Amino acid sequence: MAKLPIAPTATDDNVHALLTRYHCQVPFHEVRTRFLGNIATPSMSASPMNAVKRLWNNELPGFGSVDAMNELIGALIMGLWNRLGQHQNRNAPFRLLRTEVPATRTGLSKLALMRRQEIDGFVEGLFDTQEVLELPERAHRALTALSEMRAICVAVVKLAEDETKPAAAHDIQTTLRNMREVTKTAEREIHAVVLACARARRQMLESLPANRPTLH
Repeated sequence: MAKLPIAPTATDDNVHALLTRYHCQVPFHEVRTRFLGNIATPSMSASPMNAVKRLWNNELPGFGSVDAMNELIGALIMGLWNRLGQHQNRNAPFRLLRTEVPATRTGLSKLALMRRQEIDGFVEGLFDTQEVLELPERAHRALTALSEMRAICVAVVKLAEDETKPAAAHDIQTTLRNMREVTKTAEREIHAVVLACARARRQMLESLPANRPTLH
């Protein structure tokens, strides 16, 4: 296999375009959080390549050439994945994707759905292929908070799409402001999980048993 480029310059827009080209069914905003969750996970089976494959149901899409395959993998792993890995630093908090939405039922539903998908993606990436994970206490608390944020997003989507319910402009604006608070809370709790898991990994590595070396 040809070597991957050492320093790919694929931007988020480039990655988004590649996902569209190869008909990825997972939206870009969810890909970001899936990858971040998989970066944070303590699951020993996790790997960047497996995370990429799962975007296409565990099988990479067809490529016309080796260069095309390297372009996609380089953009996703050496580009997006590596950028997201920087959020394991306390001073580099993660941000959910920002987008302009109109103050309408449709805009509100779109925003709430996106936030729900982002939370779902993070949890899926974090648990990898596991049903149960041993997580630090702070990560447990953060997941509880994220579950509450997800429930709010689900309720907002349901309400926004229910044409039988009144939706005055003022009410929609108020709910959009509330969604901004949901966004901030979700970001804070996602970053808390990432930091707690990174700290736990460091502590585990620091305490790994070592065999006494043979002295000659």
